[in-house]
Amino acid sequence: MPRVYRISVMTVVSTLFLCAGGKELNLQDIWNSSKFMSKSIRGIQWAKDGKSYTYLDTDSVTKSTAIIRFNVKSKEKKIVVSGSSLKIDANDPPFSFSSYQWSPDEKQILFVSSPPRKQYLSRLTPAGNYFLYDVPTKKFSRITDVDVPQYNQKFSPDGKYIGYVRANNIYRYDIVGKKEQQLTLTGTEQIINGKFDWVYEEEFGISDGWLWSPDGAKIAFWQIDQSRVPEYSMTEWDSAHLTLIPMKYPKPGDQNAIVKIGIITLTSGEIQWLDTGNNDDIYIPRINWTGIQDRLAVQRLNRKQNSLELLLFDVSRGTQTTLLVDQSDTWIDIHDDLRFFKNGNFIWSSERDGYNHVYHYAADGTLINQITKGQWDIDAVYGVDEKNGLLFCTSSEASPIERQIYSVSIDGKRKKRLSVQPGTHTANFSPGFDLYISYHSSSSQPTRIAMNSKDGKELYSLEDRGIPALGEYSLPTVEYFTFTTTDGVELYANVMKPVDFDSTKKYPVLVFTYGGPGSQVVRNSWGGSNYLWHSMLTQKGYIIAMVDNRGTGARGAAFKKITYRNLGKYEVNDQIEGAKYLSSLSYIDKSRIGIWGWSYGGYMASHTILLGAEYFKTAIAVAPVTHWKFYDTIYTERFMDTPANNPDGYFESAPVNHAEKLKGKFLLIHGTSDDNVHFQNAVTMVSALQKANKQFETMFYPNKNHGISGGNTRLHLYTMMTNFLLEHL
Repeated sequence: MPRVYRISVMTVVSTLFLCAGGKELNLQDIWNSSKFMSKSIRGIQWAKDGKSYTYLDTDSVTKSTAIIRFNVKSKEKKIVVSGSSLKIDANDPPFSFSSYQWSPDEKQILFVSSPPRKQYLSRLTPAGNYFLYDVPTKKFSRITDVDVPQYNQKFSPDGKYIGYVRANNIYRYDIVGKKEQQLTLTGTEQIINGKFDWVYEEEFGISDGWLWSPDGAKIAFWQIDQSRVPEYSMTEWDSAHLTLIPMKYPKPGDQNAIVKIGIITLTSGEIQWLDTGNNDDIYIPRINWTGIQDRLAVQRLNRKQNSLELLLFDVSRGTQTTLLVDQSDTWIDIHDDLRFFKNGNFIWSSERDGYNHVYHYAADGTLINQITKGQWDIDAVYGVDEKNGLLFCTSSEASPIERQIYSVSIDGKRKKRLSVQPGTHTANFSPGFDLYISYHSSSSQPTRIAMNSKDGKELYSLEDRGIPALGEYSLPTVEYFTFTTTDGVELYANVMKPVDFDSTKKYPVLVFTYGGPGSQVVRNSWGGSNYLWHSMLTQKGYIIAMVDNRGTGARGAAFKKITYRNLGKYEVNDQIEGAKYLSSLSYIDKSRIGIWGWSYGGYMASHTILLGAEYFKTAIAVAPVTHWKFYDTIYTERFMDTPANNPDGYFESAPVNHAEKLKGKFLLIHGTSDDNVHFQNAVTMVSALQKANKQFETMFYPNKNHGISGGNTRLHLYTMMTNFLLEHL
């Protein structure tokens, strides 16, 4: 029986570059120059009164970085301080810093110097020495002078102290007394206080492991005991006898670290440990001080990650209550949407009705009302204007391929769309929610930054120069559409065609994929360097396509979570369905369809060319997972359960177990110092292909991590991939 596809054409993005210059893109300009870098605004920090903000600007000649204050009403710019003037001794070079923070009274700035050495296993936090600049007196002083990384620095609420983590212990520095105090004493390579192990940082997206209480009298902190976690060793290849870099990395079924929450009373130094239950095989992905003194909210997640409890501890009384429990037949996603009001009430997001929405609760955990509702997902919560009773957020309500900004009344009765143009919008609100900095991009427009009033009206542009060099080239538009698979599922997709597209010709197709849980590649947003590389390929006669398979985001829980315990099954099926649909078009050469991706996309490219061997001629897999038993506990077990509980799922989902099905041309790429997707994934895939007597190509990058970058690395990588496609597709 013939297969019939239904296609629905969506709005095609404006042809912003279609009639521009006619130059051809080249790899050198894309990957080894600043020609296509867009102008941004770095390090924005709002002043408390919301009347100004500061940001970082680097002088193109001196390379010195300065803090600039921008007055939002007058638009006046004023240098607060420049790195060239920050010197301890007169002969010191210009000060190089990686971050800055204002004190609560906005009279001092805490600087973190550039990291003293390469950091393999911590990527989310700056890690250098601390320096203090007094704005009124212009005095610059050093706080710490150590040659080991330091983390998670911040002023106390009264501005009298600075807290930070060094050697896995928490310290407090008295600014007036110039004295350092060690607050925890148990820090070792195995015991971590105030920061996280690799897997928490990677999978829960958190690095700062301690919080001042609102009154500054206490500190709440995580303690991570990773002594029972197995080690994995990475190798540096440029020493005579090799250098092994050990890291604690729990893989599916392994023991995780033991996590505890401690409360330090600063007047006595005493540590109180919260009772989070007898089961130590749990996760605590978030803690938050509430709007009521001495009350700490703790999120407790079970190992299976399908039950999330919000616990409330009154640390002064030693009591504990359960505010709410979110449960799922599959998994619970961790979020940062919890906000406490001054009276202890709070908002919380959940997928309990099938879509991610925001709920309003009383201080005792009683549900007051559901704030947002509909067959669409809340994407991000920016905050709550308590004075006016408004929640600000972005969602996929307008379209799954877009993100628009909204304000919603806490009672859920009034909702207003603040952003107007199609595309992807994000926002940075002022402390009082009177203004916000908007960021907007589309597939045809790099990010544009503007100042907006709280009702969405654009007041003026902050950065609208785009990328002038784009005008020299004829670049393709991105055409969005949906099609229905043979089993009745509507999928979102897009294509990029050559500017001189001729419907009477036959074109090869390269599919770009990621496909992992909750992700999207079919988005109306600026695609950066990958968009430019794909555009270069269209100039060479290729069509670029993308399909968001089942398991991806912005379409509700059922669509996303259908992949539970069977990663790769529905995702690959839908990529094959995309290839079948493309093959039905008169201008597509169905014998020349390729696929490529990175990380989860590399996994998808590997799995798809094996299971979809009849439909895909080539595949490029960069840093792919090739067996889920090699990845970490938190991510893998969230979607696959443990190998012991789901042996069939682990077997079927592993490309290494399907190596004998390879028919097309396959290029496998990996960095040997990848601390995320370990190099063993590539090695075992190579072994499986060799055992199956399958020919393939491979490239490894010594001492390169998951990003495979630095120096000429990206240029080398994309040159190789381009040549591979030109030869085999």
